[in-house]
Amino acid sequence: MFTERRIERHQLSCFLQVFNRLTDKPLGFLGNVSQDGLMLISQLPMMVNVDFELRVKIPKADGTYHPVDFTATCLWSQEDINPQHYDSGFRVLQACDEYGYLINALLHYFSFDPLQASA
Repeated sequence: MFTERRIERHQLSCFLQVFNRLTDKPLGFLGNVSQDGLMLISQLPMMVNVDFELRVKIPKADGTYHPVDFTATCLWSQEDINPQHYDSGFRVLQACDEYGYLINALLHYFSFDPLQASA
């Protein structure tokens, strides 16, 4: 029976925190993301049908952060399977160019490459 994992699992929600761009207060963590939207995992439910000014801070090698700013509308918010957490779905209305680069980088980082897995 195979017991040794060859591909490391990554939980996206443990890495990228989402902030209110205007106040710089943390709102939650990125659960998943696409070109058109994202899911936010937070400790409080989000207001539905409201536009949010959001920011993801991408860590740089020198310890600083590169901001990725975008505006998104919350379409739904519901309790997560984990107690005291909420999942909220957003549609991205406006985003800087870096948002597209973020999506591509995450797709590449979390994609399955059979050649790497067999090594």
